[in-house]
Amino acid sequence: MSTLVVYESMFGNTRHVAEAIARGVATTGAVKTVPVSQAREEDLSTYDLLIVGGPTHVHGMSRESTRRGAEETAHKPDSTVTLEPDATSEGLREWLSSLPPSHGRAVAFDTRADAPALLTGRASKGIGKKLRHLGFDLVAESESFLVDKESHLEDNEAARAEQWGRVLAQHQ
Repeated sequence: MSTLVVYESMFGNTRHVAEAIARGVATTGAVKTVPVSQAREEDLSTYDLLIVGGPTHVHGMSRESTRRGAEETAHKPDSTVTLEPDATSEGLREWLSSLPPSHGRAVAFDTRADAPALLTGRASKGIGKKLRHLGFDLVAESESFLVDKESHLEDNEAARAEQWGRVLAQHQ
């Protein structure tokens, strides 16, 4: 099985989750993990599974304005977060909108604040919807991984992401 994990990350949390998911999936096959800024270079038809994830911004996927907001947050004098190198480039929303109709197997994930999804929203819902619209079959329920109020990944979330990757790999 070959898997491609595409992620968008502002402060590193979603990248860490994507890498952990990839470690879990790697137990049964080849995995490549790329930031969304490099995803256009990939031929999606060569992969058995596409895993796509990003941070939840304003109840859904990031937009140019929310990426600018993340940049402003990271540059505040009292900030405890560091902006990822490609955080202000094209996001998942733009990448998914640029893809031609396709087919294959896919699954979505997100990172979001540790609060009820009703309050925070879930980027994975929009990601999954766009993947289905493109023609992908979603092979599992989307998953959210939680960050604290300081925008740091909660304890054990990376381990949970790796376990989720193992589960995805076993069902392929």
